[in-house]
Amino acid sequence: MASRQFRDSRTMMIRTTLLLLVASALAGCGPDSSREHDPALARDLYSFANVEQFVTEHLHLDLTVDFHREVLSGTAILQLRKLDPEARAVVLDTRDLAIKSVSVSTAADEPVAAEVELGETDAHLGTPLTIRLPDSLTRVENVTVSIDYETSPDSTALGWLPPALTAGGEHPFLFSQSQAIHARSWIPLQDTPAVRITYSARVHTPPELLAVMSADNDPGVERTGVYEFEMPQPIPSYLLAIAAGNIYFAEIGEDTGVYAEPELLEASAFEFADTQAMFETAEAMFGPYRWGRYDLLILPPSFPYGGMENPRLSFLTPSLLAGDRSLVSVVAHELAHSWSGNLVTNKTWRDGWLNEGWTSYLEYRLMQVIYDEDRAAEENLLNYEELLLNFERIDPKYQALAPRITKLDPESGQGTIAYHKGNLFLQFLEQSYGRDVFDQFIADYFNEFAFEVITSEDFVDYLDEKLISVHHGVVTREQVERWMYEPGLPDDAILPTSRNLAQAAEMAQLWSDGEIDTADLPAASWSPQATIHFINSLAPDLATDQLVELDTALGLSRTGNAEIGRTWFIQVAKRRHEPAYEHMAEHLRKFGRVRLIRPIYVALAENGRDRDLARELFDSARGTYHPIANAYIGPVFEDDPTGE
Repeated sequence: MASRQFRDSRTMMIRTTLLLLVASALAGCGPDSSREHDPALARDLYSFANVEQFVTEHLHLDLTVDFHREVLSGTAILQLRKLDPEARAVVLDTRDLAIKSVSVSTAADEPVAAEVELGETDAHLGTPLTIRLPDSLTRVENVTVSIDYETSPDSTALGWLPPALTAGGEHPFLFSQSQAIHARSWIPLQDTPAVRITYSARVHTPPELLAVMSADNDPGVERTGVYEFEMPQPIPSYLLAIAAGNIYFAEIGEDTGVYAEPELLEASAFEFADTQAMFETAEAMFGPYRWGRYDLLILPPSFPYGGMENPRLSFLTPSLLAGDRSLVSVVAHELAHSWSGNLVTNKTWRDGWLNEGWTSYLEYRLMQVIYDEDRAAEENLLNYEELLLNFERIDPKYQALAPRITKLDPESGQGTIAYHKGNLFLQFLEQSYGRDVFDQFIADYFNEFAFEVITSEDFVDYLDEKLISVHHGVVTREQVERWMYEPGLPDDAILPTSRNLAQAAEMAQLWSDGEIDTADLPAASWSPQATIHFINSLAPDLATDQLVELDTALGLSRTGNAEIGRTWFIQVAKRRHEPAYEHMAEHLRKFGRVRLIRPIYVALAENGRDRDLARELFDSARGTYHPIANAYIGPVFEDDPTGE
């Protein structure tokens, strides 16, 4: 168990994020050109910051990592540019921060204490911090705000792990997860993707530990307990990241390497050995990489996601360590974010497909080159099938790539819609215009909007200018707007296929019908993706002895591939296949990645007999999960669970 249970208040706060009713938002479907440039659609309603009056240009942090108290303490210095000459106060986002003192100054002035006010706390957004400027500074163009503060042990961004929950078992571990609106729980700032900042930092840790950030990490740095960082390229706040622990570095290539605990370092270097090749391929396909190095950090199992695209240093779950490099598409995805998301960013979370849809498409393209067409097609089809399942449970008005709403929860949001529908949209454009033409568009797009934030409407306008209006009769603006603003998939969508997965599905049917024996299944030649498709294609009425025979022959309950395990244990829970329950419980205890565990809890809770068991398993494991994971899973046990 963790040194403390994650507090209920923290879990409830994040669950508010996940369960916020979007029905109160302005909604509508269908292409409506009269609202294409509605300024309400470009406004971030998930930030208190008055970005129309002040915009942060640089952030400096001086922080001490206190593992005993599970807090970060120190100073945040924000350099802001004034946009509105009449503005008299700066408003920042905070959540559960203890603000100790605030001072303001200009470059030429000594700091002076500022009058501050913490506004009313919103369970979802946190607490606005208003900093009033002294009369002497009301007419200046640039203002520096210095804030001494401390985080709470209940920070929604920070995961504090005792030694027992790390690979080595001797040292504690800290990691952050700022996306979507959690940066405000460890830094007072303008927490919105609409603002990009450069930053620097000094981080103090116990001298035996190493700190890393989403910045220029030096692989050869000495362990001194004091570490300096610089991020010269402007990034949005959700890409601010920190980690500290007993971590070491292994080189992969000239521009790439991996950080991990020593117990995982060799396995990690092997698993991700293709990262340098991916890096070079991505540069050749999408244009120059603009972030210096590209390294990976392997986190403890409680990390709630597969990966996080923090610039220069992607954070990854150890569940990717399958031993056969079969799950490295996640690395391709996070690397691709170096262009889509990190370089060109969605202005608000309503436009999340600009980050995730583009990245899923670039990942697909990378997998075609680094591996082969068959493997890329397999993953493309699995993603499409996942999208179809989401269409069945997501309200149609939220199935658009860019919903006509002004308020969309950045975390419950659209789920796989942004990822997989966005990917299919871009595949449609590629196949319509041809790869050569579309690849030139890709390069131009990333150059045009490099280090900028845009909306879906900005993208459509740019697409119209560069392709639609130039190549007449290929794709119409009306077709694009159907993709943007209407539910489901348009009739012109090009649906994925996979020869290998079709064969696996056929094998599943033949085996289910008793037409072939288990010993005759060509499972040894299957990719993990084919195995997953086989499991999902099994007949629903298989007997227990059939499932036991299959499990024994294919080693499903003991697989080292977390995605195969996820797929199998979902079926185990749905079918109430009790012989595999012990292994299923072990899987739920081993991983904290939401994707790997939440669907299993859902299947248990909904199979008609195991709701109490699901709750019992969750209660026993939740102390090892990140608060974000607990917030996603908690609603499963409500009478009307929602969220993804």
